[in-house]
This record gives sequence, C-alpha cells and structure tokens, in this order.
Amino acid sequence: MVKAHVQDLASMGRPVRLSTLVHRACGRVLAAFRPRCPYRVGEAVVGDDPFNGRHAGIIMSHRGPSVELGAEAGVFFYDHRHLRRQD
Repeated sequence: MVKAHVQDLASMGRPVRLSTLVHRACGRVLAAFRPRCPYRVGEAVVGDDPFNGRHAGIIMSHRGPSVELGAEAGVFFYDHRHLRRQD
C-alpha cells in the first residue's frame, strides 16, 4: 500500500549521542559559575584602566568579562572589573 503523505526527514531532527548531551549539560553548569558582567547594555559607566585611560560612556555590548564601551572619543574595550557606575 502506498502512502499519500510521507513525513519529511528534515523535520524529524538529528540523532544525538548521550555523551554529547552530557557534555552540553556540563558546559551549561560550568558557565553558571564563570565571571559575569554586572552591567547591562545601555548603562552609563566610567572605565579606568592604565592602558586605555579613563573614559565615561555607555556599554554597547559585552561578551564574558570583556565590555565594549562607547565614549565620545571612540569605542574602548574594558574588563568589567575596571568599570564603575557613574555618579
């Protein structure tokens, strides 16, 4: 008997190994304990670093401990530990 409708194989998903699932879960658990930036995108902060100098600006993006700070003089990258909120 011929079926009129055959399920598309692409919609069924790909098989995943158990070791891959365990590895992903371990990665998520470890990511929870990594240092995170306490500042949000769009927040006004002051960055003070011996190499970049002191710049006041707005956080444009952050990835891990690195923060992209948009200031009047340009864009600077700081470690989030070198930032503080503006008064």
